[in-house]
Amino acid sequence: MKRLVAGYVLAVASLATSDAWAQGCSICTKTAQNLDAKSAHGLNGGIIYLAFLPLGIIGTVTFLWWRGRRTV
Repeated sequence: MKRLVAGYVLAVASLATSDAWAQGCSICTKTAQNLDAKSAHGLNGGIIYLAFLPLGIIGTVTFLWWRGRRTV
């Protein structure tokens, strides 16, 4: 069990680095560089909006799996 927890901690730590989150397409980067602050905030809001549904589905499936596994 300790080994499994250590694996999860290592995976989360490696994904939490700034280099892992600094990916992006070159068109979006060039577009964002030419925007003013209000438009850039809108672009970021749109990205979060589009990411909400897949992350919500993954979170729901994970929660249902965790709850089902916990009762056994």
